[in-house]
Amino acid sequence: MKKYDIFLFDADDTLYDFNMSSVYALKTMFEQCGFDYSDSVWTRYIEINSQAWTCYEKGEISIHELQTTRFSRLFDEIGISHDADDFNKRYLYELGSGSFLIEGALEICRKIILENKQIFIVTNGLISTQDARAKQSPLSEYISGVFVSQAVGSKKPEAEYFEHVFSHIPAGKDKMLIVGDSLTADIAGGNNAKIDTCWLNRHGASNFTGIKPLYEINTLRQLQKFI
Repeated sequence: MKKYDIFLFDADDTLYDFNMSSVYALKTMFEQCGFDYSDSVWTRYIEINSQAWTCYEKGEISIHELQTTRFSRLFDEIGISHDADDFNKRYLYELGSGSFLIEGALEICRKIILENKQIFIVTNGLISTQDARAKQSPLSEYISGVFVSQAVGSKKPEAEYFEHVFSHIPAGKDKMLIVGDSLTADIAGGNNAKIDTCWLNRHGASNFTGIKPLYEINTLRQLQKFI
């Protein structure tokens, strides 16, 4: 089994539990604004947000359009009148405050560092959220660097994004493994960049995309064989 010195982790739904963070942030914001919150609101938001991120990854909308339209669409559907841009800014603050980890994340990060390997985060997330989370998360002491697409000026799966990452890491591509839950961003991006890829498929999803990861795992603990 091949061993790696550099682990490039996606953030949301790979190391951090986006659903738990999103529930926390959305529920907090609805309560602060005096809106009625329910599980169905969160479920619909997740659907709208996922669609928006897909459009962003394809270059169909800007990051600002992503942030505002996801809430304007949600508010229109449930009959709320509120400024989507203002809501989004406050939501991001709460999202960054909720640093919930995927099972096994802390354990595997400790293991990687104990073996004198390095961890970097490669994310299409937002600067404000990722910076706040990095400071508060128990993973912060194990992470050597964070590459946020909004700061880089390009995004996964674009090759330009990864060239920027490589220029800041003194190691060869053959020593790197990208680990992520998204086939279209993480795995396709790794393939574009000519580095080895590992798909974290925690829920046993089927792959109909035609995008082929080199490895597939169901839990982060299974990464131990690559350390």
